[in-house]
Amino acid sequence: MRRPRPEPGPAINERLLRIPEVRLVGNDGSQLGVMPTREALEKAKEAGLDLVMVAEKAVPPVCKIVDFGKHKYEQSKLKKDKKPKGQEVKGIKVSPNIAEHDLGVQIRKTRQFLEDGDKVRVVCRFRQRELQHPENGRRKLDTLIAEVADLGKPDKEPVLSGREMTVVINPKPAGGKTKDGKDENKQDGGEEV
Repeated sequence: MRRPRPEPGPAINERLLRIPEVRLVGNDGSQLGVMPTREALEKAKEAGLDLVMVAEKAVPPVCKIVDFGKHKYEQSKLKKDKKPKGQEVKGIKVSPNIAEHDLGVQIRKTRQFLEDGDKVRVVCRFRQRELQHPENGRRKLDTLIAEVADLGKPDKEPVLSGREMTVVINPKPAGGKTKDGKDENKQDGGEEV
């Protein structure tokens, strides 16, 4: 006969009886001190709540008198809030022979991505004989970079690797400040432009 596996999560109620004593925190957050586990469990039952271990590694372990369902909900809510919202890298593709109107469309998309705070990776893909004149693709990328210069700047010059020339454009920080805290709109003399 198989023994049931213990449920994942913090130890609660009778599962805490293997520990001789615990530091008890009341349901209002008050410190009730160190006491035998049985006594702490009785206090929790008197309050009609559960005894839940909140700090297992402490000596003695810390337990709190709470409604376990509510405690579990609050913990899951905290985990959701802690997830960082990462900066996305959006992709734009152009070719060395792209028409002016089409390049304008890609510039508008790039500007939108930068306004949203996303990085933009611009790829200029060369076909067959277009690779003999990489300066054409470089000109298109330079045009695109110049058009979005007020919203972002490339971290380095466009690089040709294989059949692709790529550049990553980072959005400028909001508020017009650079990383050193200086205002970008001011020149060396400190006057506004």
